[in-house]
Amino acid sequence: MSPPALTTLEAVERACLAKAGALLDYPFGPGTLVFKLGGRTGGRMFALVPADAETLEISLKCEPELAELLRANYDAVRPGYHLDKRHWNTVRLDGSVSDDTLLQLIDISYELVAAKLSAAQRRALAGS
Repeated sequence: MSPPALTTLEAVERACLAKAGALLDYPFGPGTLVFKLGGRTGGRMFALVPADAETLEISLKCEPELAELLRANYDAVRPGYHLDKRHWNTVRLDGSVSDDTLLQLIDISYELVAAKLSAAQRRALAGS
């Protein structure tokens, strides 16, 4: 049996928390899931999911060139909502972007954020 499509909050949460050292936090209140690396205090966000949105979405960090390419090729991808629009995309999880692509975008966001952690935080990630 294949894993559920990344069109449910539970599936998105599982995919994000599967990353080494990832944790779930609610710094913006209970309606917004924030996935971080490097700890709750001083940690860095790699994914943001508004749980109470009409349509499920995820915001992910991205290299600017790839962000533009994704926006040009997918109607479901737009500049990051309330985020640095050059480095963040918000993706509507309506099934129009494949699970494989979404998992790759989560990986990219995670790696971009992990690269900005301190050396000690990166070592801790490697040990998780």
